Amino acid sequence: MPAKNPRVSAVVDNALMKWLRSKANREGISVSLIVRDILLRVRDEEEDKYWAVAGEERIENFSCEEALEHDEVWS
Repeated sequence: MPAKNPRVSAVVDNALMKWLRSKANREGISVSLIVRDILLRVRDEEEDKYWAVAGEERIENFSCEEALEHDEVWS
C-alpha cells in the first residue's frame, strides 16, 4: 500500500543523528516528525525573508501620486 504522504530520505552524520534521536526522545515523537518540524520552520523563515524583501521593494517604489484612493479601488 503506498504511503499517504511523500517521503524524503536524507543522509546525516552520526552526531546529527544522535541529536535528532535525543530531541525526539525528549519530545516523545519520532525523528521523522522532528525533521518535518525543522523543515517547516526553515520554510517559514525563508518565506518571511522573501516577503520582507518584497515589502521593502514596494516601499522604495511607492508613489503617492500613483496610489489609488479607497473609493477608486472599492467602488
